[in-house]
Amino acid sequence: MSLTVQTEQRADMVVVSVAGELDMATAPQLQDQISDLLEKGRTRLVFDLAEVSFCDSTGLSVFVRAKNSTDDAGGTVRLAAPQRGVLRILEVSGLVEVLRTYPTVDEAVTAEEATLD
Repeated sequence: MSLTVQTEQRADMVVVSVAGELDMATAPQLQDQISDLLEKGRTRLVFDLAEVSFCDSTGLSVFVRAKNSTDDAGGTVRLAAPQRGVLRILEVSGLVEVLRTYPTVDEAVTAEEATLD
């Protein structure tokens, strides 16, 4: 299975729409896209996962690296619309606590930044 990645600017966020299987074979493709965005100063990212049918630990590590990079640059990473199987992987790994996850892309784009007390 292949992976497709498309980007779209929405307000001050870049929506990164990912489709297909995100695994060891395809994760480098997504990582390259993220690196390109970061090099262009795009540090506020929403990953649209509605069309991701599978995600393994390699795929999860791409999101963690993206979060670390954007945090360092004062940005943010949000995940949107993960399918049930992908959401389950995020929950089991504990990453749903680290990576803000929203039911829809619109909610992820418009969400206010939460402050940590």
